[in-house]
Amino acid sequence: MLKPGGRLVVISFHSLEDRIVKNFMRQESTADDLPKGLPLRADPLPKPKLRLIGKMIKPSAAEIAANPRARSAVMRVAEKL
Repeated sequence: MLKPGGRLVVISFHSLEDRIVKNFMRQESTADDLPKGLPLRADPLPKPKLRLIGKMIKPSAAEIAANPRARSAVMRVAEKL
């Protein structure tokens, strides 16, 4: 549903949720693992579907002071290629 160039932003509030998001984004941002030494050029190889944008973002101390329930939030961003 996301158009190429569109950004996927996910905010997770629990470590198990974040692990699912992290693993999905990591899996989709790397090309398929093929055995080394195959006589293939780079053109027919599958391309990654996502590009990770920055690192995870956690709330600042000021935001946590204003909203203590935000302390466990983690935001991750990826762009569709």
